[in-house]
Order: sequence, then C-alpha cells, then structure tokens
Amino acid sequence: MRPPPPLPVRDGLGPARVRLRGGSVLVEMADRFGEAAAAKVLAGEVFTPDGAAVSAATVLPPGAHVYLYRDVRDEVAVPFDIPVLYRDDNLVVVDKPHFLATMPRGRHVTQTATVRLRRDLDLPELSPAHRLDRLTAGVLVFTTRARVRGAYQTMFAQGRVHKTYLARAAVAEDLTFPRTVRSRIIKRRGQLQAVEEPGEANASTVVEHHGGGRYRLTPLTGRTHQLRVHMNSLGLPIAGDPLYPEVLDVAADDFSTPLHLLAQRLEFDDPLTGEPRRFVSARELPAE
Repeated sequence: MRPPPPLPVRDGLGPARVRLRGGSVLVEMADRFGEAAAAKVLAGEVFTPDGAAVSAATVLPPGAHVYLYRDVRDEVAVPFDIPVLYRDDNLVVVDKPHFLATMPRGRHVTQTATVRLRRDLDLPELSPAHRLDRLTAGVLVFTTRARVRGAYQTMFAQGRVHKTYLARAAVAEDLTFPRTVRSRIIKRRGQLQAVEEPGEANASTVVEHHGGGRYRLTPLTGRTHQLRVHMNSLGLPIAGDPLYPEVLDVAADDFSTPLHLLAQRLEFDDPLTGEPRRFVSARELPAE
C-alpha cells in the first residue's frame, strides 16, 4: 500500500505526486514543468515522502517521488448540485449530475465530484470507490476514510457489484432484445474514443429494450465507455453522445445537451459488514 502523502488535502485537492528521473530536483522540475515548478522548489514548497522540504541542492535517485500542490487553472463551473443519497462512517453515496467528472484529471480538477464533496462535506479523505464518466449521471459511491478505501475499491474491481443503467437511443426494428453484446474494447491514452478490436472479448453488456427509445443496460464488465461503445456498435448510439459515433466539438460551458445515460441502481454486499446495499438514483433520463 502506498504511504500517505506528506501534505494534507487543501481546498479539496490532494498534492500532486511526481516520479523523478534522478539528479538535481531543481533542474528536473524546471526542465519538465517550467519556471513555476522551479520556483516552488526555491520557495520550499516541494517535499519528499518523509515531509522534508526539497532545496536547490537536493539530489534524488531515479524513481524517487516528490509532492507539491499544483497550480489550478480557472475552470468553468458545473452549475448542478450533487445530492447525497446515503452517508455513514464509511460511505457517501451521491446522485452525480451530468457534466461533472468523478475525480481530478486533465482540465477537470476543481470542478469534479471528489473535490467539491471534500469541501462541502469537510471530508478530506473522501475518495471514489469507482468512477462514472463525466457525461454520465447517477449513483456514485465514495469512501470516507483511507483505511476502508481498499475493501470497496477491490469489490468494484472484482465485479462484485450489480449495476443497472438506463439509456435512450433510436429504435432498430431489425434487432431482437434482450441481447448480450461482447467485444474487445481498448481505450488508448490521448485518444477520446475507445475502439473495438479483434481478439478475445473483454467487455460484455446485457441490453434490454423497454419500449420506445428506452433501454436498460447491465454491464457485466467495466471497460471505459463500454456502454456507449456497445450501443454504438448496435447502430444505436446513445442520445446526446458527443463522442460516438463521431467526435463533436462542444464548448466547455455548453450544458444544453446531456448524454442520455443514467447509472440508475447499484447493489452489493458490503465488504466490511456483509450487509446488502441498494442505492437508486432519484434522477430521470433527460427529456427527449
């Protein structure tokens, strides 16, 4: 298990952890991240895992790590609340809105469910037990304390959670339902779309048609964009999807067209207590 960082969560955001190539920390931070990072070293704002401040003379071996608070750019505020469905000593379960990322990544840092909830609930150790795509709304589970995080994250990673999603798409008269869609899905770093490739299937989804354009989707695996890719592969891309079948350029402040995909229900046996858990979103699919 990775030791805790030497810096606390600040304004809902933990410190960045940087793996070094080795040598002078000041020179490496300047080469890799520019003058602002070098200035943090000179100001005593970069720390080793044991909490010692890095100085201009500090030399560390390859593979060593340092910690620092990143400079956060201004972000477009996501103008939607995050209702809490359930809370106890170990868990916070929320009804995530569309357009809000689960955790900090890329250009979405402060406007993420993790950072906003840490601030709003005063829970600096809050961490997601799993992840929902930024454009997907619905039930999202967080752990409140680092010491219980592993049990819940492992439960999700091992597929011991029953997930049910609702979606809206077109109607295909030539398809029969229910059906199970299986394929090999690969998501490469730097590419917006996940793709299906030949080879052994690593993704499986049960698709049921509930009349009109409404579908119930039950993922049996958890690949990135799995439901969106599988619906698109049936010729039924989910309504409002800006990535499938084609990538659309959507402005950061455009919240007018939500993805018609909702994580409607989660069910599992609590890994710490054995208690059956069932959480249901209060949201509905966006209006047509």
